[in-house]
Amino acid sequence: MSDSEEILLELNPAMFRNNPVGFILSALLIPAVVGLVIIGVWWIKTKAATLTISNKRAIQRTGLISKQTTEVLHRDVRNIEIRQSVFQRLFGVGSIGIASAGQAGIEIQFTGVRDPDGVKALIDHYRDL
Repeated sequence: MSDSEEILLELNPAMFRNNPVGFILSALLIPAVVGLVIIGVWWIKTKAATLTISNKRAIQRTGLISKQTTEVLHRDVRNIEIRQSVFQRLFGVGSIGIASAGQAGIEIQFTGVRDPDGVKALIDHYRDL
């Protein structure tokens, strides 16, 4: 087996699917320019957050000017938590939390994940169960 790391998935939070009511309300405010500002700031925030899953680790990067990176090796994952509201289940998104054996709490918390069960299955495939 190769020791090289391969990126399997890279995603940003979903805007509309994660918060459809907020998106529609913001869109309705576009004629007043306020909605355009809200959607613009929201879009920038979603592009400034990335969850990357490789064959070896999960990496969360946040921030536009100042950056924060958190990573958890798949072999160290002890818990993967998925949360979905009723609307998130309807739209196929949710939140995923990843905890490692070395820390007390959730280290990676990412919201607006499309197909969170699929992301969990991908991580589970590469961790030692």
